[in-house]
Amino acid sequence: MIDIEMHRNVGVLRIEHGKANAMDLELCEAITARLEEHRHSSVEALVLTGQGQIFSAGVDLLRVLDGGAAYLAVFLPALSKAFETLFCFPKPVVAAINGHAIAGGCVLACAADYRIMAQHTGRIGVPELLVGIPFPTVAVEIMRCVTAPEHFQTLLYGGATLEPEDAAHRGLVDETAEPTKLLDLALAKAQSLTALPAAAFELTKRQIHEPMMRRVREDAPRFDAIVRDLWASPPGLAAIRSYVDRTFKRGPK
Repeated sequence: MIDIEMHRNVGVLRIEHGKANAMDLELCEAITARLEEHRHSSVEALVLTGQGQIFSAGVDLLRVLDGGAAYLAVFLPALSKAFETLFCFPKPVVAAINGHAIAGGCVLACAADYRIMAQHTGRIGVPELLVGIPFPTVAVEIMRCVTAPEHFQTLLYGGATLEPEDAAHRGLVDETAEPTKLLDLALAKAQSLTALPAAAFELTKRQIHEPMMRRVREDAPRFDAIVRDLWASPPGLAAIRSYVDRTFKRGPK
C-alpha cells in the first residue's frame, strides 16, 4: 500500500493503492503508521510520491457511498489524523507530485514542506465544495498555510483544479519539473533540507505550523462533528453520488 525505498538517508514513500491512490480508511491508517514508524528512525527526510500519473485522486467516494454514516464515523477522523501527522512530521518532507492531486490528494501534498509537481501530467486542487461537502478543519488549515493569501478563498470556494504552472503561481506547488526528473529533484531537495541542523529545522517547522495547529485544536471539536454530519446526511450522500455520476467517467478536470 505504501512502499518505502531508501536513497542514502532519505526514504521515498510511494503510495500504491488501487488505480487512483484513492484515500480510504486503510490508506489513511497506513500513512499515519508509516510516518510514526519513521518519526524516530534513522531516516533524515522523506519524499512522498504516487504511482503512474496519479499522486492521489482524493477520498474514495465510492467507499463513502457504500459505507455511509457508519464508515464516515471512523474514516473522517482517520483522514484528519493522516493529514495532521504528515503536516506535523518533525523531519523534512518533500512531495513529488507525479500526477493528479485532487481534493484530499491535494491536501496530502500540501501537508509536505516542499512540493514539486511533474509538468503536463495532471492537475491539482480542492473541489470539495463542488462535490457538495465541507473540509475537515485540519485540511482547511493546511491549505491556508500554503496558498497565497489572495488566492485562498477563491481556490476553496471555486474548487478549480490547476495545471502545475498555475498551481505554482497560486502557492500550491513550489516548482515544476519534467516528469523524468521529478524524483531526482525531489531527492536533491530532501537532501538539501537534511543539511540543516535537525533540531533547528524541527523547531522552525513547529513555529511555522503552530498558528494553524492552534486553530485546529480550538476549532476541530466544534466543526468536525458538523463536517461528519454533513457528509453523512442524506443531502450530503446525494451530492456525493451526483458528483460521482457526473465526473468519474470523464476523469479529473
